[in-house]
Amino acid sequence: MRAMILSAGYGTRLWPLTEDRTKPAIPILNKPLVGYVAEYLARYGCDDIVVNLHHRPESVQAALGDGNSFGVKLRYVHEPVILGTSGALDNVRGLLEGETFVVINGKIITDIDLDAALQTHKRTGAIATLVVLPNPKCQRFTVVEAAEGYLKGFGSMPNAEDYAGREAPLMFTGIQILEPRIFDFIPRGIFSHSTTDVYPKAMAQGERIAAHIGAGQWSELSTLQRYLDISLAMLDERNETFSAGKNCIIAPGAAVSQSIFWDRVVVASGARVNRAVLADDVEIGGGEIIENAVVVKKSLVIDKTPPPKSLKGEFQGDNFVVSLTQ
Repeated sequence: MRAMILSAGYGTRLWPLTEDRTKPAIPILNKPLVGYVAEYLARYGCDDIVVNLHHRPESVQAALGDGNSFGVKLRYVHEPVILGTSGALDNVRGLLEGETFVVINGKIITDIDLDAALQTHKRTGAIATLVVLPNPKCQRFTVVEAAEGYLKGFGSMPNAEDYAGREAPLMFTGIQILEPRIFDFIPRGIFSHSTTDVYPKAMAQGERIAAHIGAGQWSELSTLQRYLDISLAMLDERNETFSAGKNCIIAPGAAVSQSIFWDRVVVASGARVNRAVLADDVEIGGGEIIENAVVVKKSLVIDKTPPPKSLKGEFQGDNFVVSLTQ
C-alpha cells in the first residue's frame, strides 16, 4: 500500500532545535522522529512512501536515506513553496492516484492499530477515514465533531469546563486513509488544507468521511516541552535516566539526570544537567548548571531571527539556552 508522510513544516515551536533541520529529522533517543513514522507504516504493509520536503530538506533525506533501513522505499518530493496538508497531496497526485493510500503526519510516534482503521474505512465506503482519539485532558488539539462514526465538522480548542461530566472530546491523530477520488475535491496548484478546504467541500457534495476511534499510545512532538517530556517517558520505559548520541563525553564528576544529549556533547566535571536537551556540539563547563532547558551552540543561531512562536532564549558563553519554565 502507498503512503505519504507530511514532513514539510517549519517546526517553529521546536526552535532552536529546528534551526539546522526540519522537525521530522529531530532525533528521539538517537532515531529520527520520521524514522518512527516510517517503521510504523512498514509494520502495516505501507512500504511505498512519498515524503514531501520544504524546510531543510537535506536533513530528512540524511535521516531516512532511501528508506531501506526502516523497511520501506522512499520517494522525496520538494516543495519550493509550502503547499499545506492537501496542497501537498495535489503536488504528488500522480504518485498516489489509483488505489487507497495512507497519509500521516511526520511528527508523531504511535502504536495505534492501523489495520483496524483500514477495516473501518472499507466497511464504511468513506472517501476518507480520520483516525481520532479521545482527549480527556482537553489538550490544545482541535475538536473533531463526529456522530455515528462519521465526521460532522471541526470545532475549536477544547475547554475542560465545557466537558465536565461529558464524554471527552475527540482529536485528530494525524493519520488518515484516503480514496483516490479525494483528488476531485483538492484545488490544483495552490496552498490548501484538508480540514478547511477539502473535507467540508466533499461532505457538502454528499461524501462521507469516517471517524475511526483508535486506541493505544500516541505522542505528538510539536513543542520543546513535549519533546523533552515524551523523550523522558520513553527513557523511563527502558529504565534509563538519560540518552546520549554519538561521541559524547561526560566527565566522571558530572551530575547528569533526566536529559537528552544529541551528538558530540561534552559535560565537564562539576557540571550539573537535569531535565535538559543538549543539541549537537554543546559543551557545558565545570560548575555550570543546566536545568529545565534546551541548549544549542551559540554559533547556530547568533545571526538568526527567532520564529514568532518560539520560546525566548539567551546567550550564555558559547551556548544559547532556552528555559522551559517561561
